[in-house]
Amino acid sequence: MDGSLRDPPDFRLQKELLKKFISNFTDGNQFKYLDKLRSYHKQELKVMVIDLEDIDMYNLSVEDDYSVILRDLLSNSKTYLQLLSEVFDEVRKMQSDISTSNCGPQVTSEENMQNRRFATEIARKHYQILLNPGTKLIPLKGLRNIRASDIGHLVRFRAICTSVGDVKPMLEVACFMCDECGHKIYEVSCISPQTNRFSYISTQEIVRENFTPYSECPSRTCSMKGKLFLETRESKFVKYQEIKVQELSEDVPVGRIPRTLQVQIKGALTRYVGPGNIIEISGIFLPKPFTGYKALHAGLVTNTFIEAMQIQQSKFHYSDNSLSDTKNLDRLKLYRNEPDNYSRLAKSIAPEIYGHLDVKKALLLLLCSGVTRVLDDGVKVRGDIHICLMGDPGVAKSQLLKHIVKIAPRGVFTTGRGSSGVGLTAFVQKDPLTGEMILEGGALVLADNGICCIDEFDKMDESDRTAIHEVMEQQTVSIAKAGITTTLNARTAVLAAANPAFGRYNTSFTPQENMNLPAALLSRFDLMWLLLDRPDSDSDMALAHHVLHVHREGVPPELSFSPVSSAELQSYISYSRKFKPYIPIKLTDYISGQYAELRAEEKEAGENSTGYSTARTLLSILRLSEAIARLRWSDEVSTLLQQFPVGVKLFLPRLRNLM
Repeated sequence: MDGSLRDPPDFRLQKELLKKFISNFTDGNQFKYLDKLRSYHKQELKVMVIDLEDIDMYNLSVEDDYSVILRDLLSNSKTYLQLLSEVFDEVRKMQSDISTSNCGPQVTSEENMQNRRFATEIARKHYQILLNPGTKLIPLKGLRNIRASDIGHLVRFRAICTSVGDVKPMLEVACFMCDECGHKIYEVSCISPQTNRFSYISTQEIVRENFTPYSECPSRTCSMKGKLFLETRESKFVKYQEIKVQELSEDVPVGRIPRTLQVQIKGALTRYVGPGNIIEISGIFLPKPFTGYKALHAGLVTNTFIEAMQIQQSKFHYSDNSLSDTKNLDRLKLYRNEPDNYSRLAKSIAPEIYGHLDVKKALLLLLCSGVTRVLDDGVKVRGDIHICLMGDPGVAKSQLLKHIVKIAPRGVFTTGRGSSGVGLTAFVQKDPLTGEMILEGGALVLADNGICCIDEFDKMDESDRTAIHEVMEQQTVSIAKAGITTTLNARTAVLAAANPAFGRYNTSFTPQENMNLPAALLSRFDLMWLLLDRPDSDSDMALAHHVLHVHREGVPPELSFSPVSSAELQSYISYSRKFKPYIPIKLTDYISGQYAELRAEEKEAGENSTGYSTARTLLSILRLSEAIARLRWSDEVSTLLQQFPVGVKLFLPRLRNLM
């Protein structure tokens, strides 16, 4: 023997110790768990969360040893969930006398009474028991590091949700009634950890997801052996949902593909996760044997899944980021009142990247976006800003895209060559649970209410590139495949990076020849940036010093200002997006004049024109102005001339770069 085997746990002793913990643990001046149980009669108790760090803390203050219980809770979590359920029931009964008058129909036979009394104890529970390991007891693992040795253990990992199934009712307690004698049979999907079986003959055990019910009445008093049918009124159903999570891109080793894992969610945790969310999951790692035809080929190999205990969002949406702390709001007000807050916030985006101040200002407006408006007749005017960065190699386009993905609450990064049309929009596949054809969202759907960054945009095939035309303007994805006709939301801002047609920008050709993108696509971008790598001794020397300092020290050199942290920048943008600025009547003539002037300049330039202005150009100028007004925490686009020309100035960066 290697000494790794341990004696079987004494469930009775551990049950008594858990009773003491539930009855005596206090949080401040209140009994943490007893107070929750007292709300049982009012049906206010929906979820009973057991903080395992409380048991660890309680172990230090009492003479009894709770270290074995804590170890078993982490390594044999599924069994101890049932043990905790029995502990809570006994503690609740000790606190008050529970009336069972409304727990089902009246029965007269002694056998029926025993059966009903056992099963309705489970059916009457209105709360769900969950385990919360906290952050100290279990280290945060990568999805790839969850091994076979972790089966049965409580694990904690971070991943991105790629697929979310529908919420369906799952049978937890099934009541079957005999059509001859009226006898009821309760089938319960749990096992007692002490006996591994139930005490009553008329209660059938369910140890797997599938079960075969009794074909005839097993009651001793039934002489006809009648047929059984499901009594839904006395059965208990719980909410059930399956999601699929994928390994984060930064955790994937070189040359490997991301791993996926199935997560089962029950009860109050359902409908909490959406596709594209980066979440931190604490759950029990369990095996799932194959059934039916697959079991013949699988042999002893089983599939695995996670039974979720806790789910937390790692990155929240802007609307979920509430500034409850007054100090944080006061600090943001100081940034807002600075004379040049626009430039300081822009420089705080990727401060390790030298220069590109105008580009960073545009990316700041991309994060703030304009105001999405829905008219009375249902017409929607998008507020998201689309930007395309086109320039020579080595001007940090990809690094800017990666940084924006980190700042945005929901961001998806992809490349043009590695993306297909269905990979960007949506594709159809068969649901492994039901066998039905379901839709899976692509990168643009996963980035709903976020930002989708597409690198190497010019390397995409033309057929794949046309798939995003509808997304960029209508912000929807229309699907008609495999009998599924629907429209998916893709309310995302597109940030694309591309190289010119000849690798580097060639000034001897026209801008249209260098860009090599169709006019239908160019008109959908609100901003087109040309980043040119032009030799200049002063700027080249400053750039070299900056890069050498970053490589030597790991941080950018001392700046003339203190950059705003990413968390504060997210909070500032989140508060800015609460404002809904509008264009005052005083500016309508000025805006119309600027738009008409743009069109006239392009007409005079002819083939040498650097842009392609349409009515979308006018909407782009409005969105940029609304984004700047949001940055200044204003509900109205300022009539001062120093604000609106910024929108026009940002819209024509190509002219400045080519002059």
